Amino acid sequence: MEITRTQTQPTSSPGAAAGGNDGVINSDFELFLRMLTAELENQDPLNPVESTDFAVQLATFSGVEQQVLTNELLIDLATRLGSGELGELAGWVGLEARAASPVHFSSEPIALELEIAPDATAATLIARDESGRIVDRQPVPASGGPVTWDGRSEMGQPFLEGLYSFEVESRAGDVVLDTSPVQVYATVQEARIEGGETVLVFAGGGTARADSVTAIRNPAGG
Repeated sequence: MEITRTQTQPTSSPGAAAGGNDGVINSDFELFLRMLTAELENQDPLNPVESTDFAVQLATFSGVEQQVLTNELLIDLATRLGSGELGELAGWVGLEARAASPVHFSSEPIALELEIAPDATAATLIARDESGRIVDRQPVPASGGPVTWDGRSEMGQPFLEGLYSFEVESRAGDVVLDTSPVQVYATVQEARIEGGETVLVFAGGGTARADSVTAIRNPAGG
């Protein structure tokens, strides 16, 4: 769907117009509050405002408040559109991003990237299911680097489909030096703004902040 914008006053900007409307609405809102307060303070106790009239005034108060909030949301959306932020979000979708995030397992092995403590002499890969329960522990090279998790138990049985997270335990002898999350590539299905930060949603349901991504690539065969 193509969106066509028209501009009737070349010398003014959409942001300026929206800001002006916001000032008018906020001014009307504050004026309404002062008028309502003055009415309540000065009404005759023996002849108060009819309940139906008061209900109408409260409904008007609610309507003005909602209009102020709507106007603020429209200004924020216009700002994001003007800055191209939505275009930047769309650029993430379809790429494979590497982050320390849960990843969906169905039946295919999962490629992992291990970072081992420099002084480690041994390392163990730990896999957890969606509830956080440890389902697998297996030794991995102390040199770190890429490894593949096949998603099978010691008995060769495949684990259930779902989200799994990984961490690697670095040891020197019997001393645990470090336990750190493992990074994994996953396909970005959605990118959104939450609390002013870009959050990526991966295939299968894992999520990660964009600033935690350490690498991106085109999908295999893409």
